[in-house]
Amino acid sequence: QVQLRESGPGLVKPSQTLSITCTVSGASITTGWYYWGWLRQAKGKGLEWIGHISSSGGSVYNPSFDSRTSISRDTTKNQFTLELRSVTPEETGVYYCARDLDSRGGRTEAFDCWGRGTQVTVSS
Repeated sequence: QVQLRESGPGLVKPSQTLSITCTVSGASITTGWYYWGWLRQAKGKGLEWIGHISSSGGSVYNPSFDSRTSISRDTTKNQFTLELRSVTPEETGVYYCARDLDSRGGRTEAFDCWGRGTQVTVSS
């Protein structure tokens, strides 16, 4: 059974960098035709796809986040990490990691395994 678990700071100050790590168990992030992604639901908004990293290590990002986002991985720990720079209070919400079956990204119906989500508050 594939399980994903997010871990993050909970509170980030405006203009700082948000960093959240997803730990995967039950599957390797380096094998198969899978993409390991990040999504968020900001307060009062719908679910947004942020980006993903493939099993070979390549990343694809939503253009809305591209210049501020990095997704990296630690294959020794079977983890992948989201960094979102220059955050604003409007980006307060729940951040999810999930396994994506679609190389193009962006389709929430293509995600088959989800973490429980982690609440992030951007506030001074």
